[in-house]
Amino acid sequence: MQGIMKNSPRKEKNWGKVKFNEPYKKATERFRKDVLTRTDFDPTTLFQFSIFMAKSLLQMLEDVEENFGLEGQKVCNESLIKVGRDMADQMFGGLPIPTGMSIIELVSFIATQINTVSWTSVEDPHIINDQRCEFDILWCPLEDEYTPFDCRIQRYLVQGILDRVREMYPAGDFDIEFKSTIPQGAKTCKFVIARKQKGAPDKWKLYSELLEKRALKRWKAKQEANKNNE
Repeated sequence: MQGIMKNSPRKEKNWGKVKFNEPYKKATERFRKDVLTRTDFDPTTLFQFSIFMAKSLLQMLEDVEENFGLEGQKVCNESLIKVGRDMADQMFGGLPIPTGMSIIELVSFIATQINTVSWTSVEDPHIINDQRCEFDILWCPLEDEYTPFDCRIQRYLVQGILDRVREMYPAGDFDIEFKSTIPQGAKTCKFVIARKQKGAPDKWKLYSELLEKRALKRWKAKQEANKNNE
């Protein structure tokens, strides 16, 4: 499998000049020191733990939506956005930007950190021009467990990251949208990041809102079916 993971090199010269922050640094350092060095440590257990937690979060969102509707959904989504904002603060807060680095490089580099660190994914990044960059996710740890609709969990975490990054780096006001996903049967999860037009709505938020409505329709239909079967 080609692509890059955490701390892998990129072809752009400025990539090596940016010193990104390590999120959850205290816990990470302890893990490296006390657990990763153990001869009896099997890294697949950490992967299995992440799947366990991801499916728990998904189940909680689905149950809250089914039982509490729009208000419950809103609480869950806002919680995920808060966690995303915290992740952005830890990774990108106070980040020194090398002199002369273009904004599209900064945006693309931040995306790589999000993909390879936050999601532990294998990424293939591309800078197209000064207005657009893309990336393909070649492997995601949730691709065999989440359905395409389940991936909305990540959308709200990403929304929090995007909101906070835009606050920290106003020049990086770019739209992001997906073109294909692995759970839908595509070879890769393909995303495009492009300069946002002034006054234009946020494409990421718009699609998230569409998914919210679909989720509530699903649960309403399920409840109606249950009543009819009683």
